[in-house]
Amino acid sequence: MERKRKLLKTTIGLSLPIIVLTAACGDDGQSASTAPSSGAETATSAPRSTSGTAGATTVPATAGPASTAPGTSAPPDTTDSASTAPATETTPGTGGEPVIDPGDGGNYEPNIDPADFVDAIDNPYMPLPVGAEWVYESREDKETEQVKVIVTPKTKQVMGITTTVVRDTVHIDGELVEDTYDWFAQDGDGNVWYLGETVKNYENGRFADSEGSWEAGVDGALPGIVMPADPTEGMAYRQEYWEGEAEDMGEVEDVGGSQAVPAGQFSDVITTTDWNPLEPDVVEEKQYAPGVGLIRETKVAGGKALVELIEFSPPA
Repeated sequence: MERKRKLLKTTIGLSLPIIVLTAACGDDGQSASTAPSSGAETATSAPRSTSGTAGATTVPATAGPASTAPGTSAPPDTTDSASTAPATETTPGTGGEPVIDPGDGGNYEPNIDPADFVDAIDNPYMPLPVGAEWVYESREDKETEQVKVIVTPKTKQVMGITTTVVRDTVHIDGELVEDTYDWFAQDGDGNVWYLGETVKNYENGRFADSEGSWEAGVDGALPGIVMPADPTEGMAYRQEYWEGEAEDMGEVEDVGGSQAVPAGQFSDVITTTDWNPLEPDVVEEKQYAPGVGLIRETKVAGGKALVELIEFSPPA
């Protein structure tokens, strides 16, 4: 579900409270079992909050060198001590301000505990029941892709967490160009975590490379939240973190809107802005519908691209 071609949108920098989250760490063993255990999609320990995501502790932002997040409320706290952290990444052309500031001062240290994860991923805005399928059409640079996402019955151990394996395939004119397996888990409060992916890229029908693959707990890579338990406008969070390789961030821009896509008309939609400091000129906007998940992506800076949900099939 978390595709590399994401759509983001520039975001205003508000001085809101920072939400602190807790997660926990284990081994990164792997399993192809067909029954999910104590883990789920992208889970982390239960956050504790008074604003923003469920279970996260809010910490008032302070004015100081980059130790606090000038911009938004973050989902479950992912930092142990942001006060001594270096400044967050900045974006050229925006006065040195990041498009999204996750509120950790650049010091991202989630404390992951496998015991905090649950078996199912049932967050209303990113439900991942085994057998569910989504079909999207992606249009960019006069090229049309068909993207199919399916929640497999397989699981994988990542940092001691049993994750749900989601397969994402991309075809152009009927030819496979990408085949990815993403790993998600959900914590007890309902936050959905992303713990990595294995990617196979193809050219002319042949395997080309595995560029884009990464795993939380390996080579310094860390998991992130892709969908907060209680999305609140202005909430910012890291979706993944592998320095210099995978640094995607998200921020909730709007809650309660409506959106029509080829698959239908949806209400109570939330809109997020997605941004990656490694590609600072690209900003995307994503929309999620309750009971379905991602329905639309739009690149709003750094080019033009549109991804829309064509068909959704819940488990039989």
